[in-house]
Amino acid sequence: MLPTHCLCTKLRRATRSVNRLYDDALATVGLNAAQYSLLRNLERLERPSITSLAEAMGLDRSTLGRNLRVLEGKGLLALEGGEDQRNRLVSPTAAGRACLDQARAAWERVQEQLGRRLGPEKRSALMALLDELENLG
Repeated sequence: MLPTHCLCTKLRRATRSVNRLYDDALATVGLNAAQYSLLRNLERLERPSITSLAEAMGLDRSTLGRNLRVLEGKGLLALEGGEDQRNRLVSPTAAGRACLDQARAAWERVQEQLGRRLGPEKRSALMALLDELENLG
C-alpha cells in the first residue's frame, strides 16, 4: 500500500482490515459483520420500525433496506405490518436467533483477539477516539 497522511484513507484501510477479520470469522455461519450487527441490534430492540432501526444503527434507510432484504431472503428476519414501508416492523425469526447464537462465539473470539493485540490502554484510547469521531457531524 502507498503511504498516506490522509485520515480518511487511513480510517478506511483500518476499517477494511478489521471488517475482514470479523467477516472471516462469521463466514462459518453464513454472515458478514454488517449482517451480524443488524441481527444484534434487532436482538437489543423490540420489533423496531425500519426507520427507528436505521436511526439506532446510524445507517441511511436505503443501505439498511438492502441489508434487510438479504437477511429476509435467508429467512433470518421478518418484516411485518406497518402503514407503509417506513413503518414496517422488523424482527428476527427463530432461524435468525439461532444463527446469531452460533455467530456470537466467533464474534467474541475476534473481539478478544483484537483486544489482546491492542492491549487495554490502546483499546480504551481507540474507543474514546472512535466515540469522538462518531459524533463529528
